[in-house]
Amino acid sequence: MKAVCLCCEVHVPYDVKWYWPEEGYSKVEFENYFDQYKIYSRFEKFVPHILSINEALLESMDRGASYTFDISGIFLDQCRLHPAVIDSFRDLKNRGAELACSPYFHSVASLFPDKMELREQVKMHRMKLKELFKYEPKTFINSELLLAKDISPIISQMGFKCYISEGSENLLGKKEPVYVYVNDMPTLLRHIDLSEDIEDRFSDTEWVCYPLIADKFASWIANMDGDVVTLFFNYGSLIKHHKKQDNIIRFLIELPKSLQKHGIEMILPETAVDTFGHEPLETLKTNATSRYGLHNLVGNHIQHLYLYELIDIGKMLHEIRDSPGYHDLVYVYRCLQQSEILLEMGPENTHLGAERAVNVFSVISDLKRAILEEKK
Repeated sequence: MKAVCLCCEVHVPYDVKWYWPEEGYSKVEFENYFDQYKIYSRFEKFVPHILSINEALLESMDRGASYTFDISGIFLDQCRLHPAVIDSFRDLKNRGAELACSPYFHSVASLFPDKMELREQVKMHRMKLKELFKYEPKTFINSELLLAKDISPIISQMGFKCYISEGSENLLGKKEPVYVYVNDMPTLLRHIDLSEDIEDRFSDTEWVCYPLIADKFASWIANMDGDVVTLFFNYGSLIKHHKKQDNIIRFLIELPKSLQKHGIEMILPETAVDTFGHEPLETLKTNATSRYGLHNLVGNHIQHLYLYELIDIGKMLHEIRDSPGYHDLVYVYRCLQQSEILLEMGPENTHLGAERAVNVFSVISDLKRAILEEKK
């Protein structure tokens, strides 16, 4: 193995609260449908951990590490109350970290037949990164690592240089994702097992490889064939390990030197695209995928119905785009596109999924009511 790309998704979702219009219908507002207390109290608890981890990442960058951060627009909006968090990511960017672009609201808009909403949210995120960080992103990472044949041509047309998606079995078979792959644009695929060693198993004392130290992890990668391994995990998993007082900080600081012992560099995705040859992978043109499989997003009737409701509301909103209440309505609509809402209704959440579906369909119903009233 020659190189490693390490990517972190930085995202804290907006939680839908229990909604029932007990006192009649009112104006559509964010706080009617989303649990602001839960959202911001959780963020407050995260802040000190974020700052500590980012300090460790700065130290690891001094030792040769490279990082790519996919920071959602929703997360950046929550940072308004804690500008020090933005400053800490700005320090990482100034040290050489890459910032990736994605749909602003961690949205499933790429599943809509009309890709205009996807384009709009990608533009929004690109503008926010330019506003806060003076940065022009070159790498695109879709919500839940979604990939389908009608998405990457659009992202390529928007000027991005690299696409990162899931290294799922329906794309690779039994092969490992260890190359830059040919598609409408160069594509890197997440190595699921190695990513989850950090994301899920790092704190598991029952895991046969516990404790995971940097030298051990680097030796696994060194014994692999190929050009580049792409690691992608949720930044929240680092916070989880840090809360447990695990050795995640030491692991991150020591990893670049451990990799260097084996002649392996930590590089940015755009560097990988320029450095290595591009391998053909025909399934990128025919198959769709997402993190842990597309069935987790649209694997049951409720999820399909919710997706079609979102598509229908998008058409309704297009008809009133010049009305005074449009911006408030479209903001709530975009918050309701969060991938987490679909995942919570998934086949694996047998009992809670149905309960949450009843609740979120109540919100959808009220939003449609408000749009119809706006049309009058």
